Amino acid sequence: MRYDLVIFDNDGVLVDSEPISNTLLAGYLTELGHPTTYEESVRDFMGSAMHRIHELVEERSGQRLPAGFDETFHARVFAAFQAELEAVTGAAEVLKQLAEAGIPYCVASSGSHERIRVGHRKTGLDAWFPDELVFSAEDVGRGKPAPDLFLHAASRMGVAPERCVVVEDSRLGVQAAVAAGMDVYGFTAMTPEKKLAGAQGFFGAMDELPAILGL
Repeated sequence: MRYDLVIFDNDGVLVDSEPISNTLLAGYLTELGHPTTYEESVRDFMGSAMHRIHELVEERSGQRLPAGFDETFHARVFAAFQAELEAVTGAAEVLKQLAEAGIPYCVASSGSHERIRVGHRKTGLDAWFPDELVFSAEDVGRGKPAPDLFLHAASRMGVAPERCVVVEDSRLGVQAAVAAGMDVYGFTAMTPEKKLAGAQGFFGAMDELPAILGL
């Protein structure tokens, strides 16, 4: 194993949440008078912290989203998660291999702690992630593509950035990992390689990851 810490993104990497959340986000923005397709939501917001959604909408329209936007959106997402969210195929098996090999890992997500926990409980991944292994953009001042979240996770886990590897499926996440001085591998189940420029390599199924990591 050539790394001392594996940092997983959450949405789209551990839980198959991106189709659900981007469908709901596109619908809600359209409902509020900011017409957005599912494809545009994936392109512009996948991997983003909530503040980026507010910033981009205001930048483009000159209008602020309503004060209760985050709460309403999260309520819709959590309800959908409870009904239909599943773990990414093979994610639990990779976590099991890392645990058995004694390789430290954690999750660092643009989503809130509540969002992470709701998804993990629904999919059973909470068994692999006690609180001390869960990091959110809520913990830092800036979300991805800033490196802050990944650097925070590495610091809390006691590992130097250059000894970390990040598993990401979004353009913003890859940019954040590169900015943090970490290696990063792009998961291409939803995102084509060309949109994950800067990654050391790519894989399309979780059962390919152990070999990439040298397990």
